[in-house]
Amino acid sequence: MGNILDLQGRVAFITGAGQGVGRQTALHVAAGNARGVVVNDYHRDRADAVVEEIRALGGHAVAAPGDVTDLEAVEGMVRLGEEAFGQIDILVNNAGNAGPHQDLADIKQFWDTTPEEWNQWLGTNFFGVLNGCKAVLPGMMRRRYGRIVTVISDAGRVGEPHLAVYSGAKAGAAGFMRALAKAVGRANVTANCIALSGIRTPGVEALLGDEAVAKMLKSYIIRRLGEPDDAANMILFLASDAASWITGQTYPVNGGYATSH
Repeated sequence: MGNILDLQGRVAFITGAGQGVGRQTALHVAAGNARGVVVNDYHRDRADAVVEEIRALGGHAVAAPGDVTDLEAVEGMVRLGEEAFGQIDILVNNAGNAGPHQDLADIKQFWDTTPEEWNQWLGTNFFGVLNGCKAVLPGMMRRRYGRIVTVISDAGRVGEPHLAVYSGAKAGAAGFMRALAKAVGRANVTANCIALSGIRTPGVEALLGDEAVAKMLKSYIIRRLGEPDDAANMILFLASDAASWITGQTYPVNGGYATSH
């Protein structure tokens, strides 16, 4: 039996791929025999750096910097990928948090927030997902092939009291993906989510010290932070034809933080 995770020359568009889970997913996809990877990040230098990593490993990639909350910008990213590689077969909606300028140390209770702050969370985590899907689906439906994987959070499954709007946005993205799966499945397009808990990314490491991590991990069956590899492994599976009969699902990748819902 060959490699069941072989992407067979497919082309992937990955949002928020300049660091953390997105970066590792881009590297996994490139190593998985993708024909090309479209690397999005709000910061051009991050996107360029990941492109160079992929090329150094013998893969093919282009940088597509920009804001996923802007539909016209996302459509431009997709056109750039199509010009470079012919088409987009795989979409990974990974961009998250409250956009590129969010201070994760400045988390307020919901009743102390404003609609402007709500829109930051909703923009990246919900409308960014809609924009990515809107941009790639016409081509996927026409070719009758596509894989869409959206990265949500366990906050969207079980709720986090200090991240109420974020929790709602992630839950909304998961609900959208379930509905989308029913709308596009007949065209051989799948739509799934993975739900993450604490992952060792630059943002998390900057926010948490050793004491805070130790306290947090008391809620985890596997008492360690997740690594970007842990998330990228599941994304690669769902993007491959090994998962061709799986759609409309949300898979927790969370060290056992939450085992139901």
